[in-house]
Amino acid sequence: MLVRVQQRAPSDATLAGDRRFSPSVPALWEEQPWPAFSIPGATCWWAALADSHRQAAPGKTTKKTAESVPVTPTEDLMREHGVLQRILLIYEAGARRIGGGEDIDPVVFTQAAETMRDFIHDYHEKSEEELVFPRFKKAGRMVELVEVLQVQHTAGRKLTDRILQTAETSRGNKEQRTAMIDAMQATITLYRPHAAREDTNIFPTLRSLMTPNEFEELGETLEKSEVAKFGNDGFEKVAKRVEQLEKRIGTDDLAQATPKN
Repeated sequence: MLVRVQQRAPSDATLAGDRRFSPSVPALWEEQPWPAFSIPGATCWWAALADSHRQAAPGKTTKKTAESVPVTPTEDLMREHGVLQRILLIYEAGARRIGGGEDIDPVVFTQAAETMRDFIHDYHEKSEEELVFPRFKKAGRMVELVEVLQVQHTAGRKLTDRILQTAETSRGNKEQRTAMIDAMQATITLYRPHAAREDTNIFPTLRSLMTPNEFEELGETLEKSEVAKFGNDGFEKVAKRVEQLEKRIGTDDLAQATPKN
């Protein structure tokens, strides 16, 4: 069945009236003929256009903020390495100052080692061993490196245990103090290249071994694990704890690392 659509141009009065009283509707009639539909229930093209124009009006869209974008798995793992590096700085400053004859409360080293155990060994490294390393082994990528990293995790846990065993009595026992310093220095020697390899080899490659959905799901899994172990804002709480230890050992002022000349 053929339906005839009658087309006519609007009068000057109609044109002026529409532009004055309907500013939200773009003035397209200069280029398009005005369609007059006689079909019951039909929606005129200009009504649909007006609706789409209102939906796209400024102020109607929701803007994303930087804070609303989820932390990626690799960003999450690398910022945890930042906590590790700050613990190593506490060990380094402590070993140097004790070696120079200073008397430092061993509680500082006990609490630093406890943070190392709870946040790095039992959470960060466990996440790598369960969620990251298996993907490399399955893909046959960097398998030798992954195996070395995993062995170093075990060695790191043993060093932390040694620090915890010797710290409490290190103040009045030279042998225990020497053993604690040796363990802290060995931890520094172990973890600086370890973290560097993960940051430059493992984490940048991880994304290529996963689909976008898998990568996103990994981030969600890491976040849930962190909340379960440390509560909401777990990373921030741990970083704050390390900051308090830095103040006690004297590594909190970053400016002191700037060369004088």
